[in-house]
Amino acid sequence: MNLLKTSLKTLVAASALAISGSLFAADIDINADKNDVALHGYDAVSYFTVGKPTEGSFEYTATYKNAIFKFSSAENRNKFRADPDHYAPQYGGYCAFGTTVEKKFDGDPSAWKVVDGKLYLNLNKNVQKRWLSDVPGYIESANTLWPEISQITVKELSER
Repeated sequence: MNLLKTSLKTLVAASALAISGSLFAADIDINADKNDVALHGYDAVSYFTVGKPTEGSFEYTATYKNAIFKFSSAENRNKFRADPDHYAPQYGGYCAFGTTVEKKFDGDPSAWKVVDGKLYLNLNKNVQKRWLSDVPGYIESANTLWPEISQITVKELSER
């Protein structure tokens, strides 16, 4: 089992290194770019209303945990403002699988799933395939680990 966990950590880490140059943090527990834009500029509410990622616009924005969320409409922005905890991606928009191995990897807006009314992102579609093999188990593990790692920077976690 330890060999499997080590192999999975290596796979996820290698994938993350390929894109790590684009990862910044608006706030320690929110995944955002160097301009503090979360979710790569995608509309968090669209995952729930149209069932797919939709690009947001700077015309409609809301701030949550020091990050800027963009929306495709005023209606979606207002829904988010009314209940940001419902619409914001889990684990600050970091990879849900990465959280299970105590890492903060960038969440790909196209590698997503809504589970029990919550939005989860993964590093990429390959990592998502692994995460989908045991969604309840990975969510349980990530929920246990997130409170601790949410307050640790990406850099500090990568040095562990």
